[in-house]
Amino acid sequence: MRVKICGITKPEQGQAIAQLGATALGFICVPASPRYITATQIQAIVSRIPQHFERIGVFANTTCAEIFQVVTDGDLTGVQLHGEESPEFCTQLRQSLPTGVEIIKALRVRNSQALAQANFYVDCVDTLLLDAYHPQMLGGTGKTIDWITLQQFCPSCPWLLAGGLTPENVNDALNQLKPNGIDLSSGVERAPGDKDLTKVAQLFRQLAARKTLADAELNSKIPHESSARREIRLP
Repeated sequence: MRVKICGITKPEQGQAIAQLGATALGFICVPASPRYITATQIQAIVSRIPQHFERIGVFANTTCAEIFQVVTDGDLTGVQLHGEESPEFCTQLRQSLPTGVEIIKALRVRNSQALAQANFYVDCVDTLLLDAYHPQMLGGTGKTIDWITLQQFCPSCPWLLAGGLTPENVNDALNQLKPNGIDLSSGVERAPGDKDLTKVAQLFRQLAARKTLADAELNSKIPHESSARREIRLP
């Protein structure tokens, strides 16, 4: 499962979070956000993590040229669009970005009707992200989505669950839903942009325990070869 920790602002925290088990780090490229950092600051963090880690820049209602510049200067592997970007904009952005850069479109889920928007994006982005709706804030609100409304959500592309996830509630969320990955920000913070590494470690302990349990249940359903095989005796 993909695990993206978003709103990274400090190089030492980005490095530690990568070592703890994250598959992706997210960087807020929206100047109005308290978690905003520049492409130069992103590069300082990226330089301390292995190249295979996903490095996602989060943008909202900006231009293709601006996104391209930050992707290039920050050495990003992906772009997350968290504003009112249209499918047409996503298609245009795809043409302007380097080959292989992932495009993630965030949808803020206010009600079940918001999920219908997903159908307009599945052909022009790589991944969807579902976040909680807030009238003034684009993300990092700490609010959860009504997970029951998402139980029938099954788009034709991968999707990530966000919105108020914490080490304490992530198991409840994953018991109800089957996303391809999860995205956390405020749920593992002391303050905006200042990650709580104790909470991050707790998150990965929860996920590791969950995987161990799932593997054990799977193995219990598979007949052991020794019991399935009949003993062969030589004459």
